[in-house]
Amino acid sequence: MLNYVRVSAHSRIFRSLTGMTPEAFRQLLSAFQQVYEQALDEADARRDSPRQRRRGAGRKPVWRTLEDKLFFILVDFRLYPTQAVVGFLFCFEQPQAHYWVHWLTSILNTALGHEMQLPARQPATLQQVLEACPELHFILDGTERPIQRPKDRQRQQDYYSGRKKRHTVKNVVITHKPSGRIVGLSRTYPRRRHDKAVADEEGFFFPPGSPLWEDTGFEGYASEGVIIHRPKKKPPQGEWSPEEKAQNRTISQERIGVEHSIGKVKIFRIVQEIYRNHRCEFEDLVMETVWGLHNLLLACRPTKVAHLPATA
Repeated sequence: MLNYVRVSAHSRIFRSLTGMTPEAFRQLLSAFQQVYEQALDEADARRDSPRQRRRGAGRKPVWRTLEDKLFFILVDFRLYPTQAVVGFLFCFEQPQAHYWVHWLTSILNTALGHEMQLPARQPATLQQVLEACPELHFILDGTERPIQRPKDRQRQQDYYSGRKKRHTVKNVVITHKPSGRIVGLSRTYPRRRHDKAVADEEGFFFPPGSPLWEDTGFEGYASEGVIIHRPKKKPPQGEWSPEEKAQNRTISQERIGVEHSIGKVKIFRIVQEIYRNHRCEFEDLVMETVWGLHNLLLACRPTKVAHLPATA
């Protein structure tokens, strides 16, 4: 059976199974424990009758420690096996795996919020976060992840990605360019929704005078007072001039940071493989949580980047 004690002695295997360094895991564990105990207290308060036995009484549990619970949910995010497989690895059946995946995902998300690692989701919060950044340089980009093919014909059309030839959902992310930290995240939308339409609907606001790097998917989008850097599209049946090619190359070199951030997030295969969960709003919770894990890993790097304000 996989467990924290067995794997934590091997740092490379631990990183491969969880996507986290031991330092980041230990930092997250204290917040995870606090949120977990609080969730149990709230569950007890909702009971119709008082407890007859102390918490933890009854049959012998599979997991003895919170380290094992945190290790389990990180393994699920990192490898994204089926629930039957992850249950087999941790010695319980698929229904128990289903329960623990949903329960611990919400605990993990709240714990990352306590650690101030989640990206901002609300326009008012995002505005405060962006204005407090030490260097006002931002990158705006969209990212897709595949889902199972919907059965409804209209949903098939809404979620179909002509570029990837599969059905996907998308989010728009705001990256703090000097650090690579994700400071803003949109809601989850069907792939058919255009990047610019998502940015308009989300009501993103950037501090006046701050440079903003975009790709061509945001053609026509501009926050008031922001300095926009966007590649020039190739004219119909035409070619770029040498100056335009050089300008596009420079912008691409500046924007590469967001591609690196997206690539690092996709080590968590739950946002890379075809998403199999059908619970409402759970896919949005998963995406927010994964970006929080990415921000936590950045914060735990030995040579830390410039301090950024709390986002949640």
